[in-house]
Amino acid sequence: MRLLPIMCLLGWVASPLLAAGPICEKGTFRFTPIGEQANVPERYRLSERTFAYRMDLKRDLPNTGVRIFRVQFPSPVKTAVPENNTVHAEYYLPAGQGPFPGVIVLDITAGNQSLSRHLSLFLAQRKIAALFVQMAYYGPRRPPGSKLRLLMPNLEHSLSAIRQTVLDLRVAAAWLEARPEIDGKRLGIMGTSLGSFLAALTAEMEPRLDRVAVLLGGGGVVDAYYDHPRAAPYRRIYEALGGTKEKLAQLIAPADPLTCAANLKQHKLLILAGKRDDIVPPKMAEALWKAAGQQKIVWYDCTHYGAIVYLLSALDHIIRHFQAEGPQDRGLDGLGLTDKTPSPLVGEGWGGG
Repeated sequence: MRLLPIMCLLGWVASPLLAAGPICEKGTFRFTPIGEQANVPERYRLSERTFAYRMDLKRDLPNTGVRIFRVQFPSPVKTAVPENNTVHAEYYLPAGQGPFPGVIVLDITAGNQSLSRHLSLFLAQRKIAALFVQMAYYGPRRPPGSKLRLLMPNLEHSLSAIRQTVLDLRVAAAWLEARPEIDGKRLGIMGTSLGSFLAALTAEMEPRLDRVAVLLGGGGVVDAYYDHPRAAPYRRIYEALGGTKEKLAQLIAPADPLTCAANLKQHKLLILAGKRDDIVPPKMAEALWKAAGQQKIVWYDCTHYGAIVYLLSALDHIIRHFQAEGPQDRGLDGLGLTDKTPSPLVGEGWGGG
């Protein structure tokens, strides 16, 4: 008799999963480059090819209508680390038939992935399908106990990892485009901090990603950091070995979003920046904004980590940027949020800070 309540409980818990449809899907999709990639540097070009993928149900959230799937497909780049050669992602699928806008979401430098997961869930609840993609050497792409990271003191490793991530994300965009529930003409990408640099760089190389949201990011890495006081010890060693600012800028250029920022003029770009950002100097956001055609930039009176205070306002801009629901002039009320306080935004608009 004691088994009956347990069985009923298990049935109640499992019923949303059973009603959600197949919990495992396998198939293939095709990456086909758009155009001749003439404005894409050779290192970021990708030829036409077919990829196999697997999608498994991770969690069903019946109260929100969102289903979360694990997605895997092979990286187009093969490294010496087997774990890193498979791209891992989480697909946040809204309730309904669609077609939905689809947005790739990228993580911060040393995040525990909770921010990107919360952002992805928030997007899906607003009828935007979100694909949270693990960058190279992130999460399950890093061997257990390994100290490998995307960014390492070894510049060659970092540049290679950035290249791999960009190519992985180009493939991820093709996967999204192939989904029957996705509107292939409304694809985008967003990232926060480090993720914002990879988002901008990827969009510069991938025309499918029409909409781009850069949160606390920018361009002009060497100009921003070379003379920074915290860089002084490393700069002295580097210069003692014959290095110069110009040489470093040339080395970093392939990974700096500023190098090909003109490509973003063909995309719809939103930059959210902190006027007192102590990690990503404001001049980096302004440099990218100018080079990308002076599109929309929103300035908050905050530091890098202090930006969390303005999360509601930022989310409002992000949702409207990706055109998930209704007219572009819908504010917080239109998003189903309950915050009635005035926007904490210090300055915003189609101009600099």
